[in-house]
Amino acid sequence: MPSDPALDGALKLSDEAGLPPHNVSPNQGKLLLLLAQIHGAKTILEIGTLGGYSTIWLARSLPVDGHLITLEANPKHAEVADTNISHAGLSDRVEIRVGLAVETLQQLATERRTFDLIFIDADKPSNPDYFTWALKLSRHGTLIIADNVVRNGAVIDAASEDPSVQGVRRFNELLANEPRVSATAIQTVGSKGYDGFALALVTSISAL
Repeated sequence: MPSDPALDGALKLSDEAGLPPHNVSPNQGKLLLLLAQIHGAKTILEIGTLGGYSTIWLARSLPVDGHLITLEANPKHAEVADTNISHAGLSDRVEIRVGLAVETLQQLATERRTFDLIFIDADKPSNPDYFTWALKLSRHGTLIIADNVVRNGAVIDAASEDPSVQGVRRFNELLANEPRVSATAIQTVGSKGYDGFALALVTSISAL
């Protein structure tokens, strides 16, 4: 990927602020942008902001009247993300909501929000809950994307006691057995190691 001042600056500021290096890789960010553009998304929900790196990629996919809501539990992370998003010139399209996702997701449901695309990339033990909420905030045709669903192959280890692995395994099981979506997973290999994205298209709105 070519150098990009806003994205490079977001990584630098996040590192200087001591944020964990859990952002997507550049080629994964570009994949998110392309998927959102191909899908024609105008409303995006991101669960897990961190320093706003993936937020910038996704927000860049939006048309001028598009809107992205990103959820972050850590106020420090949200502050860094807000600065990075501002430097990228995207503050008019991005809204950061700070608080536990179980609370902010409930608020979005109360507001009767729905989204064209939902990106899940937060604490992995909660992935099953995030997927359940994503369905509630979807409409027919919503694209749900989840990161870190391969985890260097660890998800096939049924004996793993790692809470993140267990959360992703449970998420994958829910995804595989959910009749209202058509889903698959793609493996990714690159600067962030061996992992993958899950892609789920909401094909039925019954009981959502």
